[in-house]
Formats: sequence, structure tokens, C-alpha cells
Amino acid sequence: MGFMDKVKGMLGQHSDKVTKGIDKAAGMADSKTKGKYSDKIRSSTEKAKDQAEKYGREGGGSQGRGGKGPQGGS
Repeated sequence: MGFMDKVKGMLGQHSDKVTKGIDKAAGMADSKTKGKYSDKIRSSTEKAKDQAEKYGREGGGSQGRGGKGPQGGS
């Protein structure tokens, strides 16, 4: 099992914690920059969550963003 497979597996199991961590980091960055880059931080946060969700699904996770239950599809 390669490194990325391990990461994907962890993302699948802990997507809710990853999402909270991304939100916390974004909030801290926005606070430190006093809102100057809020739009860029918000955009980057959404992209990071999308990628985490994608990798989580590839790793066998069944939860979507925020861990609110199973999603249909692949």
C-alpha cells in the first residue's frame, strides 16, 4: 500500500475531522490577514474540501462533506 492509498483511506475514515481542520485553518488565515484575502481563502477552502472529499471517496469513505451520511453514486 502506497502513501497516497493510506492518505485516501484516512480521509475516507475521518472526513469530518479533515473538514473541520480546513475550516479552522481558513478562519485563522482570514483572521491573521484581517479579511484582506477573504475571497481567496474562501475559494481555496472550498477547493481543499472538494479534493479531500474526492480522495476520501477513492479511499473507501462513504461520507460526504461534513460527515452527514452516505452519498449515492460511485
